[in-house]
Amino acid sequence: MKKIGFLSFGHWTPSPHSQTRTGADALLQSIELAVAAEELGADGAYFRVHHFARQLASPFPLLAACGARTRRIELGTAVIDMRYENPLYMVEDAGAADLIAGGRLQLGISRGSPEQVVDGWRHFGYAPAEGMTGADMARRHTEVFLEVLKGEGFARPSPNPMFPNPPGLLRLEPHSETLIERIWWGSATNSTAEWAAKLGMNLQSSTLKFDEGGKPFHIQQAEQIRAYRKAWKEAGHTREPRVSVSRSIFALMDDRDRMYFGRDGEGEDQIGFLGDNTRAVFGRGYAAEPDVLVEQLKGDEAIAEADTLLLTVPNQLGVDYNAHVLEAILKHVAPPLGWR
Repeated sequence: MKKIGFLSFGHWTPSPHSQTRTGADALLQSIELAVAAEELGADGAYFRVHHFARQLASPFPLLAACGARTRRIELGTAVIDMRYENPLYMVEDAGAADLIAGGRLQLGISRGSPEQVVDGWRHFGYAPAEGMTGADMARRHTEVFLEVLKGEGFARPSPNPMFPNPPGLLRLEPHSETLIERIWWGSATNSTAEWAAKLGMNLQSSTLKFDEGGKPFHIQQAEQIRAYRKAWKEAGHTREPRVSVSRSIFALMDDRDRMYFGRDGEGEDQIGFLGDNTRAVFGRGYAAEPDVLVEQLKGDEAIAEADTLLLTVPNQLGVDYNAHVLEAILKHVAPPLGWR
C-alpha cells in the first residue's frame, strides 16, 4: 500500500489558454482540487511555495481553507523555503492551520529552490550571519522552528499581564501536540537527507537531485532514501519515518490526454545545472496507456522505496481535468502495482 497525493505548483497566467488566470483562481481552484481529490480517495493535497512568482506563495491561509473544506485528506507543502521564514511566527501559523484541519498537516520545508529574484529573502528582512550561507540560514531557522514546535515554555511572563497566565514560562499558542512528527525536509543530497533524519524529520525527495555518482535518477534517489533510513535508525528515533517522492505520471485514457501528454519514447532523465553550477539530474516523466505505465513504474526503484507518491499536476488545465488525471492513476494504475 502506498499513499498517493497530488502536488500543485499553483501557476497562474492571464493567458486565454489558461484555466487559472489570476491569483484568486489559483487559490480557489487549489481548494476545490483538494476537495475533489478527497472524494476520489486520494490521500494528500500538497502545494509548492514560491515567492515573487505567479504561483502559490503563503501556504497557511490555503492549508487552513483546505482543512475547513475537507475531513480526511492530508494537507501539505513541498516545500516552504526556510530562508524566508520567521520560525516563531511560522509555529503560530502552522499550529492554527493544523488545529483547523484536525491534525492533518504534513509540512515540507527546505532551503528552497532557485529563485525569481536575487536573494529574495533579504527583502523579507533576513540575511545570513557572517560566515554563513543562505542554506546555513535555512537550516538554522529550521532548528529554531523544530525546537519551539515542541511546545515547551521559553518566554518569561510579564509581571503585569493583560490576561492571567498559566504558571511557568510561556510557549507560543495555539499549540498542536503532534505536528512536530509531521514535518518533512525536502532534500536534494544524501548528506542533507541524513541531517534531516538526525533531527527527526520525514523525507521529501523531488523530481531533481544533485548528481552524486552519475547513476540514473531513480537509483540515486533510492540510494538517498536508504541512506536516510540508516541515519534515522542510528539516531535512535522510536517512530517509523515517512518518505515521499514526486513524479509526473499521466495515464493516457482519452484524446485529451494524448493531446497534452502523448509523445514518442519513454522519456529520459535530464542533466542540468543549478545556481552555482551544481550538476543536477532531473527525473524522467511517465506518460502512456495504463498497462504500459504499470510496467514502466515497476522499474522505478525510488517509488518502490517510498511510502508516499506525490503526482505533479498541470493546475492551469483546471480542476475537472486534474481530477480526471488523479482518478486515472487511482483506478487504473495504482491497483495493478499493489498501491491500492
